[in-house]
Amino acid sequence: MRLISGVWHLRGWFRLIVVVATLSAGDLHRWNPPMSVNGQKPNIILIMADDVGWNDVGWHNRDIATPNLNALVESGVELRSSYVTSLCSPSRAALLTGIYPFKLGLQHGVLKATKPHGLPLNVTLLPERLRRLGYATHMIGKWHLGFCNWAYTPTYRGFDSFFGFYTGQQDYFRHTTDGGYDFRYNKKVFRPKTKRYSTTTFGKHAADVIYNHKRPGPLFIYLALQAAHAPLQVPQKFEDLHRNITNQRRRKFAGMVAAADEAVGEIMTALRKSNMHKNTLIVFLSDNGATPLGAGNNWPLRGGKSTLWEGGTRVPSFIWGKMLKDDSRGRLVSYSNCSSWRKTRSGARH
Repeated sequence: MRLISGVWHLRGWFRLIVVVATLSAGDLHRWNPPMSVNGQKPNIILIMADDVGWNDVGWHNRDIATPNLNALVESGVELRSSYVTSLCSPSRAALLTGIYPFKLGLQHGVLKATKPHGLPLNVTLLPERLRRLGYATHMIGKWHLGFCNWAYTPTYRGFDSFFGFYTGQQDYFRHTTDGGYDFRYNKKVFRPKTKRYSTTTFGKHAADVIYNHKRPGPLFIYLALQAAHAPLQVPQKFEDLHRNITNQRRRKFAGMVAAADEAVGEIMTALRKSNMHKNTLIVFLSDNGATPLGAGNNWPLRGGKSTLWEGGTRVPSFIWGKMLKDDSRGRLVSYSNCSSWRKTRSGARH
């Protein structure tokens, strides 16, 4: 594992991904590190956890069972100073646009289900850019960027498919929120034939997308996990992994993170079986820090979700990919260079 100690912002993720996807085959061979196998554009899997704090992951806290994520961190690049906003919708907006939330009118809080607005329609999102570059684009999980009009929903914002929910939280088993049902497959209401925990459902669907992907075109998956946002719900088997934790609420929360880890394991298995793991870049981060009153833990950082202290804005994060060779890890360009590269390679203007 190599560490990057410099500051990394949400806008940096947007720019890094666009840069990697925009490089030509020749550029891919010349660039150090080489972000391809045989000159092909890399597949990209962007994973955003929900309300997972600094001390809620196994590589920071041995009490949390995240073996799959731990393995990726150990063989990847951990970003020790990765910053987001302190709330959900603003972070997701910045991640998908590369624009500060206050420039989008989304700096005041999360998007409520009954509000008639969303992520502005005059902004080009990351999946739209990637689709123009030949990527198949799929979103799985939590949207939370508006749905007052079809134009605000994922399949109208650059995603070829959407499997998940529009609002900010829901029952993990019944998929209900605010007295209604919120689960979609593309535009249609989706009702699973069998009752299954949503984190498990999302992981298995991501694996199915990988198995069904038609190559040689590259693949982009944005997996916005519900875990570990409230309500505190998890199958017993995940809670049982943390019997050493005496506080029941904390034990359930830890189990929710472990369920997310299993979902990542499903994805890694699918990548290996599909022989795609050698040319896939994985990015992991949380949308904001944890809520201590909700059983999350940001120790040793001060504060939590909804605060501007580091407990609310500094989150666990890493990059993994076989193309990140041992001698080049930790040599990713700075934020400002990412911006320059995006303008140079894609002709994009900020």
